[in-house]
Amino acid sequence: MENQIEYYENKLKYEIDSWDLSQAFNKEHIKGAINFPHRTMNEETTKNLDKQFIYICYCDGIGCNGSTKGALNIAKLGFKTKELIGGLSWWKRDGHETSKEKNKETLCGC
Repeated sequence: MENQIEYYENKLKYEIDSWDLSQAFNKEHIKGAINFPHRTMNEETTKNLDKQFIYICYCDGIGCNGSTKGALNIAKLGFKTKELIGGLSWWKRDGHETSKEKNKETLCGC
């Protein structure tokens, strides 16, 4: 079981915050995420990213499509990617921690 957990933690090593609001990122983001706006993703800016990992793109929430644009851009550059549907908003509703707050009660039973 421990090997399985370690496998998935390493496989999903990086999460990319792909919306363009650095002030919002500085205020709150998923722990371990890097601020990487989708408009800045290109061969030069991604040259130091490891293509062995799956990159999870997320944005503010349902009304934002930055995660979709980020996932598309990074996939076009040859990276494995997934999109965190619901973004930061639903991450928090599901009770997960952010850089700002500890794990709170789950607000969604999904």
